[in-house]
Amino acid sequence: MSAPAPSPSTPAATRIVIAGAGPAAQALVTQLDQGRFTGTITVLSNRDDTPAELLELALLPQVSVRFGQPASHIDAAKRTVATADGMEFGYDQLVIATGSAPVANPVEGAGSCLSYSTIDDAARISRAVGEVTRELGRRPLGILVGNGAAAGQAEAVLRARGVRPIRTTARPAAIVPGTSASGLVASAVIFEDGSSMSGDLVVLAEERVSRDGLAASAGLRTAASGGIVISQDFRTSVPGIWAIGDAAAFDGVRLGLLVAAASAAGACATQLLSASAPGPVLQAAA
Repeated sequence: MSAPAPSPSTPAATRIVIAGAGPAAQALVTQLDQGRFTGTITVLSNRDDTPAELLELALLPQVSVRFGQPASHIDAAKRTVATADGMEFGYDQLVIATGSAPVANPVEGAGSCLSYSTIDDAARISRAVGEVTRELGRRPLGILVGNGAAAGQAEAVLRARGVRPIRTTARPAAIVPGTSASGLVASAVIFEDGSSMSGDLVVLAEERVSRDGLAASAGLRTAASGGIVISQDFRTSVPGIWAIGDAAAFDGVRLGLLVAAASAAGACATQLLSASAPGPVLQAAA
C-alpha cells in the first residue's frame, strides 16, 4: 500500500510586528507596502499621540497601528509580544524600532533650538542654517553644545553649511530664543554660573541612550554602550527578531549615527520580504 501523495497547501500570511512607531518604523512600513508585502503588519506605538504620518499608514489594508500600546515583553520561544496593557500579539518576524532617549532632562528652552541626535537631523539643520544665512546676509556663528560622536557629526554639518561653530561641553541651564523668522533657532545659552555664550543659532547634540529594554526579555545581545546588537543585515542574536533605528547598535555605535532611517528601513524591508517569501508547503493528501 503506497503512501498518500503530497499536495500543495496555501501557507499562512506572514505576520510582522514592529515595536516602536518613530521615523524608522514608519519608513519600514512604507517600504514593506511598496514592496507589495502580502502579510499583516502590526505597529505597537510607544507614543500617546497620533501623528498624521502614523494615521496615514494605519489606513493601509494590511497595517494595524496600536496607538499607546508599547511592547513590554517578548517571548522568543513562542514568538509573541505582550504590550504594557496586557495584549499579546503573535509574530513570524519581529522588528524592534523603539529609538533612543536623552540621558539628561531637557534644557529649559530647548524647544527653540536645533538638535542633532541622528544622521537624519543633518538635513533639517542644513535647511535651518540656510534660512538663517539668508536672513543675516552673512556667515552665521553657531553655538554647539555636546560631546561624543553626535556632536562631532553636528560640527561637520555646520561647517559644511558655512557656519562658524563654537563648541562647548558644559551643559547650559537655559537657552535663549533668537529672532529668526523661522522661530525655531535660539541665539544664546546661559550657564549655571550666570555666564553666557551668544551666536546666531544653537545646536544641542547631547548624549542619548538606546531604548533597548525589550532585549532582556527576549535574550537579545546588547552592546556595552547600549543598543541591541545587529549584524549587517539587521538581524539580532535571536532568529526572527530584527532591530533598526536608534534601538540598534552596530559595531558598538547607535545605528542612527551610522545610517539614515529610510536607508536602514529599505535594507531591512528587503531582508524581511525575502524571509517572508512563500516557499512550497506540502501536506499529506486526505
